[in-house]
Amino acid sequence: MEDGERDAVRAFLAGVRVGEVRGGVVAEVTSRGAAVVLDGFPSRPVGAVGTLDLTWGPRAEAGLVVGQRVTGEVIGVDAGRGEVRMSTAATRHPLLWRFLRGLRAGRVLNGTVASIESFGVFVALDEGPAHPIHPGVGFVTFPELSWRYFEDPSDVVRVGERVSGVFLQFDTTNGEARLSLRALLPDPFQEFADAAVVGRVLRGRVTKAVPFGVFVEVADGVEGLVRSTGTAVEGPAAPGDAVAPGEGLTVAVVGVDRARRTLLLSRVRAPGEPGEAPGSGRPPARR
Repeated sequence: MEDGERDAVRAFLAGVRVGEVRGGVVAEVTSRGAAVVLDGFPSRPVGAVGTLDLTWGPRAEAGLVVGQRVTGEVIGVDAGRGEVRMSTAATRHPLLWRFLRGLRAGRVLNGTVASIESFGVFVALDEGPAHPIHPGVGFVTFPELSWRYFEDPSDVVRVGERVSGVFLQFDTTNGEARLSLRALLPDPFQEFADAAVVGRVLRGRVTKAVPFGVFVEVADGVEGLVRSTGTAVEGPAAPGDAVAPGEGLTVAVVGVDRARRTLLLSRVRAPGEPGEAPGSGRPPARR
């Protein structure tokens, strides 16, 4: 791009604002989306519609062709690349876009669980328009369902159940209101941390085994990690180290991180338990 053309692009972009609607003609279609010659700047295509910003409806509606006239809401202006990023989903579904854009983080939204999928939970909101393709405009990822460990999301919510959630963000890719149900519930980890002290001995249940250790539930909704001793750094695993989910385990608090909500534990062996040094009442010292 020559200096004169570059200056012209910059001057045009300086007058473009995020949130306004711009129109133009599709100049090129690729696997990454479409390039658009915008009204008011016929020299070259500076508009760009990504594949995820085309539509929230069936994919058959998403296709654009060269020469087609489109309108889209400006979602970003990249002066460095000389590009105006646009969403045609915003103009194809203006009521839903306007509703979602008007939501503010922290607002509580109410609705009914519409569907439980392998990737999250859809919620049909009491307010706002319906989604053109999904069973609900509200969407909850599994971590935001509950503070507590669960095997199946249906252990937490059921289809048809009334729920309330805190609005986290507008997912412009899918046209969804991301929600958190757990944000309205007390965090059991913080309650646990209030009373947790390093060295405190607890009895817990193994919930999951991973290559680097096991997770142990020491209180309702509170899990901690017991690191494996079967590493080159920490030495060979002692007899009796292997445990399975559901098994009880005695552990001691090693560290608590409130900000990251992480709990580090160490295994404490009862007298006579495999791996215990006779008569010591504690694990044999590591070399």
